[in-house]
Amino acid sequence: MPAGNILVADDDTAIRTVLNQALSRAGFEVRLTSNAATLWRWVSQGEGDLVITDVVMPDENAFDLLPRIKKIRPNLPIIVMSAQNTFMTAIRASECGAYEYLPKPFDLKELIAIIGRALAEPKQRASTNNVESEFDTLPLIGRSNAMQEIYRVLARLMQTDLTVMISGESGTGKELVARALHDYGKRRSGPFVAVNMAAIPRDLIESELFGHERGAFTGANNRASGRFEQAEGGTLFLDEIGDMPMEAQTRLLRVLQQGEYTTVGGRTPIKTDVRIVAASNKDLRILIQQGLFREDLFFRLNVVPLRLPPLRERIEDLPDLIRHFFALAEKDGLPAKKLDALALEKLKQYRWPGNVRELENLARRLSALYPQDVITGAVIEGELAPPAVVASGSMLQNVENLGGAVEGYLASYFSGFPNGVPPPGLYHRILKEVELPLLTAALAATRGNQIRAADLLGLNRNTLRKKIRDLDIQVYRSGG
Repeated sequence: MPAGNILVADDDTAIRTVLNQALSRAGFEVRLTSNAATLWRWVSQGEGDLVITDVVMPDENAFDLLPRIKKIRPNLPIIVMSAQNTFMTAIRASECGAYEYLPKPFDLKELIAIIGRALAEPKQRASTNNVESEFDTLPLIGRSNAMQEIYRVLARLMQTDLTVMISGESGTGKELVARALHDYGKRRSGPFVAVNMAAIPRDLIESELFGHERGAFTGANNRASGRFEQAEGGTLFLDEIGDMPMEAQTRLLRVLQQGEYTTVGGRTPIKTDVRIVAASNKDLRILIQQGLFREDLFFRLNVVPLRLPPLRERIEDLPDLIRHFFALAEKDGLPAKKLDALALEKLKQYRWPGNVRELENLARRLSALYPQDVITGAVIEGELAPPAVVASGSMLQNVENLGGAVEGYLASYFSGFPNGVPPPGLYHRILKEVELPLLTAALAATRGNQIRAADLLGLNRNTLRKKIRDLDIQVYRSGG
């Protein structure tokens, strides 16, 4: 590790003492100060090979000081520390030219490793003297270690055009992260266009993405622009990329390789300038093994992989999240709500199969349906209880009740047509409307036990798992 002189600025005596001891043992020379004025004097006199500074100091905020430092010493690496561990802190640190942002508390070994990299390969970071005004709302919520790592990665990616592949379960906020990459990046003045592959008929995906010419296919009465054209100069978010058919995958690969595409029915290549952010709640490597996804396309998309943790892995963020969602509901005109201690504990014990989206829906439901200002543990327990079918009797009784409900549904369905005869395509129409509630009720009856549910339904358990995944069924599991 190269020797160097480290300037440390923090108004916390304990932090300064710990850093002095750790950095001195690592072989660095260390100078300590509790204020921004002294740090500025040292830097302006040419002292120090690297700066470590807290954000909030008695005389000046580091985000006001950093642009001045970068103006006179653009190659001086600056590591910013902060106890204000939010997404915007990481973004502001990046915008102001910091080499790295570390949320407090941090690991000393990690800090020393970062110092070593910064001194061995000094990088010039573009300073931003015209930092935009404070943002009204934070796009991402959470102070957990998992979210802190997400913030740090996003901060590094903001001023790049690297392709990002976001993975994570349904409801973890993949589109929110994609929007943050766009809204706080260098393409913010361009359009953000999102398209969900799973929501588009497979035979229309190529037209949706690349546009089509008049007469390209039956019904193409006029030329239509595609999402690539609409996103020109901005960001194109391809959600549920694992549902893209092979033909469209091949065309997308050409765009990523050559930076151009042709419309459906067109012949002239069109140059494109968009940043691609893709997302999937499926494991694309498994799809590759199954022959459903191109491996070469995966590597083109997976330049920067970013995994969003499920809510159960960042449960310490739940208090901040529920307050945020209550505040949003209040802005929409719903009554203000708070949780008592038991209610919060009940939320923390829950598994959250629907992740942050499920929590947001719960917060809005609590705001709309319950008159009391303080939500109690009893209310939460009732809201998070398994479906009523579990408590209605034995497992067999539940399934028998379900069968009767399906028979009643079919009788009602047929009665809506002349002579009781529906149009062609009955099987798929009925299956689409009955399958989801049928599987959901069977899983509820077995308290989330997929092996027992498969036996009851007469399905192969792998078939049941695939249907659960494809239909995005939230599986209840006993024990919270």
